[in-house]
Amino acid sequence: MRKILFVIMLFFLIPKTNGQLLDSVANQKKLTYKSLIIPTALIGSGVLLFHTQLNKDIQKDSQSFFGSNFSTRADDITLFIPALQIYAGKYLGFQPKNTFKHQTIDLATANTISYIVVTAIKHSVKAHRPDGSDRLSFPSGHTALAFTNAALLYQEYKDSNFWYASSGFIFATATGILRVANNKHYTSDVLTGAGIGLASGILVSYYNPFQKLCFGKKNKTSTFIYPQIGNQIGIGAIIKPSF
Repeated sequence: MRKILFVIMLFFLIPKTNGQLLDSVANQKKLTYKSLIIPTALIGSGVLLFHTQLNKDIQKDSQSFFGSNFSTRADDITLFIPALQIYAGKYLGFQPKNTFKHQTIDLATANTISYIVVTAIKHSVKAHRPDGSDRLSFPSGHTALAFTNAALLYQEYKDSNFWYASSGFIFATATGILRVANNKHYTSDVLTGAGIGLASGILVSYYNPFQKLCFGKKNKTSTFIYPQIGNQIGIGAIIKPSF
């Protein structure tokens, strides 16, 4: 029974479970409460599961399923694939919704919001990881950033190619599953992280005050977003003026 619950709860992250709702949310021109139903459901599920015996039992079953010696760094890569897809889409023949500059500002803003929220909660809750390595388990930062980028990818290409736009959620879900498989996070951490990431991506896609920033008429600037991977996951940005 616990194995069945484990599979159900992890694959609850896959958007096809809520495909109609996600598509209806994306077609709205203004941000409404419906836009935050899925993120709220994910966060609520994670919070309810947190500090429960079921959460621990699911973790034991996942270790039994994947193996106690399972270890991979693939989750350090999969969380950034949706972000790369945002830039790559137009070269694959899909029409993006926004310009390169707009995409970059949205990515930087949404990822920063997710990172700050997740980090603040981590240091407030101080929950032990399943492997006991530290007390920064809840929520999952990897999963939050992955779903942030997946949400932005969806908004960017949903009108051009639905399947390409939705593909980012596959990598985001894989990231969450691998975090559990690596014994770095409980299912509650992954669900909550996914909700935070979705909320950040959705909110920024509807409203981003930084889009109004002007870099000047004479000097153009180029921005490069890059991942920072180590003990803590984050993003960095280099703003380079061109003369």
